[in-house]
Amino acid sequence: MPRRRGSATLQYCYNARPLMTRSAGLAGLYRTRVRALAREVEHIHQGDVDALHRLRVASRRLRELLPLVGFDRATGRKLRRRLRKTTRHLGAVRELDVLAGLIHELRGHPRYAAATLKQVGASVATARAAAREELAANLSTTKMARLTRRLDDAAEDVKAEETARKGRRATEAAHAWVWALDAREVRRASQLLSSIEKAGALYVPEPLHQVRLAIKKLRYAAELRAAAPGGPPTADLRTLRSAQGVLGHLHDVEVLIAYVRHLQSSMPAPDLNAWHQLGLLVRVLEDDCRRLHGRYMRDRPKLLAIAARMAGTKGPVASALRRPSATSRTSP
Repeated sequence: MPRRRGSATLQYCYNARPLMTRSAGLAGLYRTRVRALAREVEHIHQGDVDALHRLRVASRRLRELLPLVGFDRATGRKLRRRLRKTTRHLGAVRELDVLAGLIHELRGHPRYAAATLKQVGASVATARAAAREELAANLSTTKMARLTRRLDDAAEDVKAEETARKGRRATEAAHAWVWALDAREVRRASQLLSSIEKAGALYVPEPLHQVRLAIKKLRYAAELRAAAPGGPPTADLRTLRSAQGVLGHLHDVEVLIAYVRHLQSSMPAPDLNAWHQLGLLVRVLEDDCRRLHGRYMRDRPKLLAIAARMAGTKGPVASALRRPSATSRTSP
């Protein structure tokens, strides 16, 4: 049964890898990630694009860590819900920040019509200003300071629990900590294998978006596991980060295409030349998507190998490399 095979894999990893005490790893890692989030809070309403991005990443990393910390059920649920809302509010602004940056980057290339990009950029700037006003209402400095205090208080609770645990059941605690990290990594790696197989070899945006999300989740889990001795090789983390970057850029271009099409369809007066220019921009951007998909396909075997190694099984890799999936044999 797959469950038994996975358990055997975890037992092997658990026995083979050096142990890390929860007091040395979990509580310290949690406090480090809370501090990373707190550092960026005061900058997000000052128009600092990078600070907003770092805060969003910090909230995602904390969300990945929370289930392992050992809070009581009610505390863990409340913190996860608040962090999820924070990530969502930041994401609305971040998406428009990325679009503005992408448009600025494309203006330096002759393949893209400067006048059309200027038109799209003006529309994005208006939406971006509105999104930042909404962010200021939903995530005021006061609200974020309150969230940071609650996370800090929870960190003190973890520290107190670790202190009380010292000298008794220390080995059991270390075992549970490493085993929980291994279990998270195995599950995320299995999800990535499944997503890659479902995406197939053809360029279809939504399945590729799921691959990107699965890579991101595995990367966060692998970064947590890297905090313990015997974690994944640095090269594997670099490969995951690179693949996430390629698919992330692909997603950004797809979002820009959707934005241009919406702008095209919502033009108040029939301006055939402007409509035609927007259509040309979409076609150029679609060519970019196909090129980025080609880069992903070159990295696909490496991703399969890494995910299979982390999941503790070689079968899916051999199967995926021998034949295209059912999805890849169908047209979009």
